[in-house]
Amino acid sequence: MKKIFAIALLLGVLMPAMGCAQESKPAKEKSNVTVYEHDYIVKVGDKAPDFTLEMLDGTKFTLSQHRGKVVMLQFTAGWCGICRKEMPHIESDIWQKHKENKEFVLVGIDREEAREAILPFIEKVGTTYPIAMDSNGDVFASYALRGSGITRNILIDRDGNIVMLTRRFEEAEFKALVEKIDSMLK
Repeated sequence: MKKIFAIALLLGVLMPAMGCAQESKPAKEKSNVTVYEHDYIVKVGDKAPDFTLEMLDGTKFTLSQHRGKVVMLQFTAGWCGICRKEMPHIESDIWQKHKENKEFVLVGIDREEAREAILPFIEKVGTTYPIAMDSNGDVFASYALRGSGITRNILIDRDGNIVMLTRRFEEAEFKALVEKIDSMLK
């Protein structure tokens, strides 16, 4: 019995840490919050929850100050293997293509890591797009269940409405994200 308890306890600790690889879940209710597919608590058509975060360069990023632009938020973390796989694609297929476009904003949001952990991580994956620090995970928790997996991308239109939500890194879904951004910026 002690072994079963120890295994259950270990799984309870390890599963959230492996959140970047969690499977999607159907819509459900959790403590009076509607949870949509992939543990999102927001859905397409919702106003994107506003927030202010500190960027790695020390400046502040406030989402609502970018109303009138197409905004992509990418939730990431150095411990997430899927994020490490996806970020070079975001860099080459989205950021390098649109970084000079004043109508587009891309911000990576690193979840629950210190600046000292983030810097080597983004250097290793070769990311040059701006990164914000969500050190306590509160901004993440305004979009998805706290502790649920990443990588996640949220695409927001010029009116501040969510137009696309992605989870994990699937080729077809990522291609659709790239095409959606391209069409919104035409």
